[in-house]
Amino acid sequence: MIISENCRRYTNLSGMKINLLQQLNKVLPLVADLTYAHIAVYVRAKIKNNFVVVSTIEPHTAFNPFKQFLLGKLIPCIQEPLIKKSMDTKRKCHGQRELDFGKFLNMYTFPVIDDNNEVIAVICFEVNSDDAKKDGFSRLMRTALILLKNADKNADSHMYKSISSRDGIIITDKDERIIFANLAASRIYHVLGINNLIGCHIFDRQLTMHITKETILNKYPYEKEIEAGNLIILKRDIPIMETGNLVTRIIILSDITEIRKKDKELMIKSAVIQEIHHRVKNNLQTIASLLRLQSRRSNSPEVKEALRESINRILSISVVHEFLSQQGEENIDVVEVTTNILTLVKQNMIDNSFNLTAEFSGDNIILPSKQASSLALIINELILNSIEHGFAVKNEGLIGLNITQNSVEYIIELYDNGCGLPENFSPQTSKSLGLQIVRNLVEGDIGGSFTMYNDHGTHALITIPFKSLTEGD
Repeated sequence: MIISENCRRYTNLSGMKINLLQQLNKVLPLVADLTYAHIAVYVRAKIKNNFVVVSTIEPHTAFNPFKQFLLGKLIPCIQEPLIKKSMDTKRKCHGQRELDFGKFLNMYTFPVIDDNNEVIAVICFEVNSDDAKKDGFSRLMRTALILLKNADKNADSHMYKSISSRDGIIITDKDERIIFANLAASRIYHVLGINNLIGCHIFDRQLTMHITKETILNKYPYEKEIEAGNLIILKRDIPIMETGNLVTRIIILSDITEIRKKDKELMIKSAVIQEIHHRVKNNLQTIASLLRLQSRRSNSPEVKEALRESINRILSISVVHEFLSQQGEENIDVVEVTTNILTLVKQNMIDNSFNLTAEFSGDNIILPSKQASSLALIINELILNSIEHGFAVKNEGLIGLNITQNSVEYIIELYDNGCGLPENFSPQTSKSLGLQIVRNLVEGDIGGSFTMYNDHGTHALITIPFKSLTEGD
C-alpha cells in the first residue's frame, strides 16, 4: 500500500505504528465523503523539523477547487502550525488555511495516538466554507471523528468505501434513534410515505413496514440489498462500538432500483440471444441431416463427396452457435472450437480404421463470435484438406494447432504430418474450392493473411490483426 511505502521511505515509524495507520486508512474514504473533506495524513519526517504527507483522500461528495498535490512531499513544520499544535498537544484543533487571496478552507485536525500515548500522525480535514455551513455538518464531523477513534483493527475496507452525493446517510445515537438524515435519505423514505426521520427509532414499524425480510446484525458492519415498496435499496450498516457498547450507527442507503432493472433487462436479452443461437444450431443441424439423406440416395461418388463436404461445413458453423447457446458471452475459445470440429470430421469424413490424433500448443485465444464463425469454417477446410491430400495413402495421422501472438496480431498455425504440399504449390493460385473459401474468409472476413508451407508435413499459417477484432464493434 502507498501509505506503508511512504512511511518506510520518509519516516522512522515502527512496523506496529505503520500498521495502525494502514487500518485507519481503510476508513478514510468514507470519512472524507461524510465530511466533504480533502484528507491528508501528516507524519513527522526523518528530516528534522519536517512533516511528510503519507496518504491523501479526495471526497466524492464535494468539489474541491483548491487541489493540492501533497502526497510524499516534505513540508517544514513552520508552514503547518495547526498540524504541529495538534501533534504537540495531542488534541483536536480547528482553524483556517488561506489558499488564495481572501479564500479560506476550514481545517480540522485529529491526532492519531497509539497505545503508548504517543502521537504518530495527524489527520487533517480541509473543507470548503460553503460545505462547512451545510445543515448537519457538525454532526457529520463528530461522527467521522468517533469512527476514527473507534476504527476496528480488522476493518473490512469494502464497508468503508466511498459514497456518492446521491446516497442517503442516516446516523443514530446509542439508543438507535435517528439524529441525522441527509436529503437523499429523506427522499428515499418520502417515497415510502415517511416525511420525518429525525427522532424515529430505526426499528419503528413505520420505518420497517415496507422492508422485505431484513435481518439486523447489531454489532458488525454489513451490506445487503433490501426491497422497500417499489424500490431496491443497497443498505450499508456500520455500527460503531466502544468497549462492547454502541456509540452510534451509520447507515448508507443507495437506490439501485434502476441498476437492478437494467441488470434484469440484460439477463433477459442474454437469454433471448442464447435461445436464438440454439435455434440456429438446430436449423443448421436439420439442414445437415437433409443433405445426409440426399447423399444416401445418390449413386454418384462425386455427389456423395460434395454433399459430405457441405455437411461438414454446415456443422462446423453449428459448432460456434452451440457454444454461444451454452454460454452468456459472445466470445469463443478457438481451441474448443477446433476440438469439436475434429470430432465432427472423425464422425463424418474418415473411415473408422483411420487413427487421427490431435495436439494443441501455445496460447489460448478468445475471439468474438463473428470472427469465430469464420475461423471455424477455415479450420474445417484445412482439416479436410489434410485428410483428403495429406493422409491419402496413410492409415493414421496427426493434426496440430499452435497459437502465438506478438504485439499486433494472433498467429494461428494448423499443421499435419502428411505428405506435404506438391512442388511449386501456391494457395493463392490453387483451384481448390476449400482453399478458396479459406483465402476469402481470412482476407475478407477476418482481415488477416494466409500462407502455406512444407515442414515435415503441411503447415497453414493464419494471422489475425488485433485491430480487425474491434473495427466492427
